[in-house]
Amino acid sequence: MSVKPIPDNVPRVSPYLIVSDVGKTMNFLKEIFNAEEDERMTLPDGTINHGSVKIGDSLIMMGKGSDNYPPQPAMLYIYVNNTDAVYKRALESGATSVMEPADQFYGDRNAAVKDSDGISWWIATHIEDISTEEMQKRNEERTQKQ
Repeated sequence: MSVKPIPDNVPRVSPYLIVSDVGKTMNFLKEIFNAEEDERMTLPDGTINHGSVKIGDSLIMMGKGSDNYPPQPAMLYIYVNNTDAVYKRALESGATSVMEPADQFYGDRNAAVKDSDGISWWIATHIEDISTEEMQKRNEERTQKQ
């Protein structure tokens, strides 16, 4: 069975916001847009470092800002049929490279560019279906190498 370049049940465009307080942002979206909490990951101190909400059929993901990724206007993760071709077109259109195309441990090939407004656009093609267990194993192996 071949892997679909855009996975089922994932919107084609999935906003990923980098914010100073994930819980506050999630609550805002719940209050204003009747968002439903989809996922929440916390640090040992209880701080939410990643979360996602659903608004209708749309998914908005968010993460806590850090020194490497400070809060910013927007970061969008978009599934396409060919990461490399879209990345090349983005550079030709004047975007700045953030990350060249590369296969990732979680089953996507992705790249990133930044536009003239400072918005980060992550371009992805799903290349491999991976179980949660395998993804966790790969994540642990990856972090041990760093």
